Amino acid sequence: MITQGLVAEISGATLWRWLSSDALRPWRHRSWIFPRDPDFAAKAGRILDLYDRVWQGRPLSAREFVISADEKSSIQARRRKQPTLAPAPGRSTRVEHEYFREGAWTYLAAWDVHRAKVFGRCEKRSGIAPVGRLIKEVMSREPYKSARRVFWIMDNCSAHRGQRAVDRLRSQWPNLLLVHTPVHASWLNQIEIYFSIVQRKVLTPNDFQSLNELEQRLLAFQRRYEETASPFQWTFTRKDLATLLTKIENKRFAPAA
Repeated sequence: MITQGLVAEISGATLWRWLSSDALRPWRHRSWIFPRDPDFAAKAGRILDLYDRVWQGRPLSAREFVISADEKSSIQARRRKQPTLAPAPGRSTRVEHEYFREGAWTYLAAWDVHRAKVFGRCEKRSGIAPVGRLIKEVMSREPYKSARRVFWIMDNCSAHRGQRAVDRLRSQWPNLLLVHTPVHASWLNQIEIYFSIVQRKVLTPNDFQSLNELEQRLLAFQRRYEETASPFQWTFTRKDLATLLTKIENKRFAPAA
């Protein structure tokens, strides 16, 4: 502006005010993922049915259960270089910006959708063996051990992806049915709601002296949460799914404004 002689001088605040009111703002963008699973609607629909206690058009019996499971990876234990100061009148909690890295856990958890029961464990990393230990922790106890069927809703992580994972788990636990979410549809998995609660109430701010302290905090919160937990009020239905997919499809082919 100054070089071209349009103004003699201009402040940064004024320049940004002009730019923000301009019709062309090429620096602004929005990330967007279009569903690329050709069976997205069918896969998402059966998960919504399970939340409504329906499978293949038939209601689930009292001896059938729905588990939502996933991994929350790379949860760091950050030891602050200066002690965290507790809140005081007129002052919020103060957390030192700099920290030492004390390692990280992968937190694997399973949520009984209709009974509001949570199971979880900390592992050094994810993989077939750690996932297997979580599943064993659930499936080796009642009522799941003697259940007619236990549906496990999981995403497409490499530790439980595809038909091989379905067959492997079914051979270990004959009453277990692995149900995959569509690709890029973690929002359909109710365990993500629990993970968001853990993030807010346990991991923020992240101030742990050791990996052991982080693990104990996660497991203690898990036990405490279950004492007062109730099933999540899931309201997203097949009708909402159809509306959403139609909206996305329209956006895909809509001409630029």
